Amino acid sequence: MGKETVEALVDGGKATAAPPLGSSLGPLKVNMGQIISQINEKTKVFSGMKVPVKIIVDTDTKDFSIEIGTPPTSQLIKKEVKLETGSGEPNKLKVGVLAFEQIIKIAKMKEDAILANNFKSAVKVVIGVCGSMGILIENKDFKEIMKEVNEGKYDSLIQKQATEIPINKKTEYEAINKELQNKQKEAAKKKEEEKAAVAAEQAKTATAGATPTAAAPTAGAAPAEKKKESKK
Repeated sequence: MGKETVEALVDGGKATAAPPLGSSLGPLKVNMGQIISQINEKTKVFSGMKVPVKIIVDTDTKDFSIEIGTPPTSQLIKKEVKLETGSGEPNKLKVGVLAFEQIIKIAKMKEDAILANNFKSAVKVVIGVCGSMGILIENKDFKEIMKEVNEGKYDSLIQKQATEIPINKKTEYEAINKELQNKQKEAAKKKEEEKAAVAAEQAKTATAGATPTAAAPTAGAAPAEKKKESKK
């Protein structure tokens, strides 16, 4: 009895029989529709993200099993914040805010993939990634949150693995996220304008510093005669 393993990266909840899955599974003569349906059911929670999947096929019976990986922690964070990119200057420019419940949600999704001794350690890994992306947690810098986690301030939430955000906090953070993301766009626009201004100044300096070169005499032409001074 032989087994074949097919690995691919699919769009969460939107896998199709087109390549890469179709071209890999087709030769194995399995029930493609059933496999695609199961993958989409298992990955719909990751809508809008790329998800690693593994399909193990018994080549004799055509039975199969599906293993779903999880997107990178940074992608899960961006989805929660509704963010396109992280901050290019995380220590200066903050681009989003998450509730601690959202940190727990992401840690639960990544728990099997994160090399951590316990769930609290998994939470701290997610907090660290937030710090590198310029994401605030509970409207605080990740260093402050990490200190509070080490002090046990969030132990109750961590033990309950609470993921439901209070309505008032959710509304408040949605407004903060919009404000921070507008600032991110303004900062990006300003940086582009500064870059364009520097490029224009460099081009101007280069043009001004260029010295015109004398035209070379035509080959074979006689040298120009010096103008004789008129005698008085």
